[in-house]
Amino acid sequence: MNAASASAPLKARDAQPALEDLLPPLTSRNDVDLQLYAFLAIIMRDFVQSWYGKITTDETFVPEILRIIAHCTTALEQRFRKLDLESLLLDEIPELLDKHATARRMASRSAMQPPVDADAREIYHSIFPLPFLSPVPRLGDDGTAVELQRQNEATYRQLLVQAVLAILLPTEDLENPCLTALVEQILSELIIGNVIAGKASQPWLLYEAICISARSLGEQEARTKARLVTGTDQPSPSSSDLDQDTAKSPKWTVQGVFVLIVHLGILFFNAVRFMAGILADSISLPPRTALHLDEEAADCFHDDKRRLLSTDTNLGRAKVPVLSFKLWSCLGNLIELEQRKPWLGGFMSLLQTAAINGPWRIAGLDGPLDRLLSRHIQALFDSSHLSPILRSLRGALFPNNSLGTSTLTPPQSEEELRALRRRAAAAILGLLPASVARVYFGRRLWRLGALFDPSEDVGSSSAAADEQDGDERILDELEGLLDVVGDEYCNKHLMYSALELLLVRLMPELSEKGVVELWEERLG
Repeated sequence: MNAASASAPLKARDAQPALEDLLPPLTSRNDVDLQLYAFLAIIMRDFVQSWYGKITTDETFVPEILRIIAHCTTALEQRFRKLDLESLLLDEIPELLDKHATARRMASRSAMQPPVDADAREIYHSIFPLPFLSPVPRLGDDGTAVELQRQNEATYRQLLVQAVLAILLPTEDLENPCLTALVEQILSELIIGNVIAGKASQPWLLYEAICISARSLGEQEARTKARLVTGTDQPSPSSSDLDQDTAKSPKWTVQGVFVLIVHLGILFFNAVRFMAGILADSISLPPRTALHLDEEAADCFHDDKRRLLSTDTNLGRAKVPVLSFKLWSCLGNLIELEQRKPWLGGFMSLLQTAAINGPWRIAGLDGPLDRLLSRHIQALFDSSHLSPILRSLRGALFPNNSLGTSTLTPPQSEEELRALRRRAAAAILGLLPASVARVYFGRRLWRLGALFDPSEDVGSSSAAADEQDGDERILDELEGLLDVVGDEYCNKHLMYSALELLLVRLMPELSEKGVVELWEERLG
């Protein structure tokens, strides 16, 4: 009994305190707080403590900064709960991407011919203007225009962060200019300037992201196939060799075509039955137009309706069916569907219109299919997915939790950048079915001779040369599609526009008042 009572204080002393007992909560989820504090620890260590520790040994400065950041994150989380992420991420931001792709192609495919000089960046900036990104930097300038544009961009970032802090922070925090200035620099330079406008706008980094994503999807698909064939995650050599032999010698026969038609009929019947069952279940789902308020929001609504209308980012915005989102037209624009296969684009538009406005309106607003799609989309936006995303992002931005050299190094020349873009195009081609890629980019689905004469040697040297030449042409076409993100200056327009849209949806006050008005309103 005495030994147990003596070991109790030791266990209590050795027990590690919880994170929420040591630091102010940033969000309502502890796993997200852990990842956010890992980010903040790196930033504080390398950008604040590195110089502040040389001035004084005071340890209250960093906790004050964390307290201000905690006020910002908790206020943002409350506004995020009222935000319609579905419409923002699948309708409004794809609309920006669609405009960016159109402007980028118009600028790079100018009708101007030498000796008339037409700078692609100036054309793009005139179509997609952002005042703080002017003057337009040109390759032949002496650097004055580039430096002036960077100064204007930095000034805009500071004004944007000042407006955000004026809305989110309590009055007592705004009255401390030293802390707010430091937090302003962290947000404007390290987060917006370095990550969003810096790394996320680099074409080479976007190409690397495409290669990494394609490789990850390919490995996942290979593991899935291996699990279905062998019951393990490792693909068997015999199955891979069989796939290679099948891919090398696709021979079509009348019997094979008949069996294929039968399989397609069975697949179509099962798909129709599956969709009918899903649509029957989707009738019981709640309507998308219903406004779900928790008890706290309901109390605020009854106490002060005007305050809720000023802070709720969803009220006053009309919802549209999921099939009417700009995401679908944006994807069609990115792959140039109307230019390459106009009949396919028209057919899909006809199906879309029939599903939304046709009989029974199954895909209309709050229709059965609309509710079903919305439910699956909302599942993708679950907050449980945020922690792994932040962990992966931290590993990419700060290898080994430090500002060490990343494994992703930028290309040193235009030739290396073109080679990287070629690899990204090859990665995308590897994800596409060979027959789909050949038909869409203008090649034949199969050799007609092999259909009527199975004895024809499809592995001849001429066929192999034609196959390789066709793949090279497809890669050229894919490179042209990837050129929409091939310029850093143009990509900045897209990144800043998306950031502005997100902040305005979270804080509608930004579109109603200027920075000076917001600060005068808070501080008098």
